[in-house]
Amino acid sequence: MIDTAAVATAVTVAHLALAAVWLGSMIYSLTVVQPRVDRFFPDHVHREEFLLTLAQGNRRPVVALVAALLTTDLAVLVSRPEVRLGYCIALVLYLLAGAVFVHVSWRHWPARVFALPEELPGFQRRLRQLAWTMLGLVGAAFLTTLSVSTG
Repeated sequence: MIDTAAVATAVTVAHLALAAVWLGSMIYSLTVVQPRVDRFFPDHVHREEFLLTLAQGNRRPVVALVAALLTTDLAVLVSRPEVRLGYCIALVLYLLAGAVFVHVSWRHWPARVFALPEELPGFQRRLRQLAWTMLGLVGAAFLTTLSVSTG
């Protein structure tokens, strides 16, 4: 016999862990990695080359993480009616963060690759703005799901 309460708890914990991973990685990138990259590469062209190397191959893991978050969010919605409102709000926030990621990954980055050197500072500023937007959305979603999950 399957203990549905235990399954619901396990899915909730998995969801919160996935959200914490995404949130933590964004916080680390924006508050530790990016400022250090700026100090190490004051030249925008060399900074861009390094950032492109650093970002290489990140698309699939982030898409998988977002898909897992959306899946576990939906599973919690189905299995725990007492937290539906919070997880519905989080679902919308994750979808918005995912949409920002899609924009960055499939529009912003390709445009940067072909940007002229004098255009790079603007692209780098815009990426930071988009990254902080994603951080705010994911942070709000995480705090919402955490608060409704813990009562």
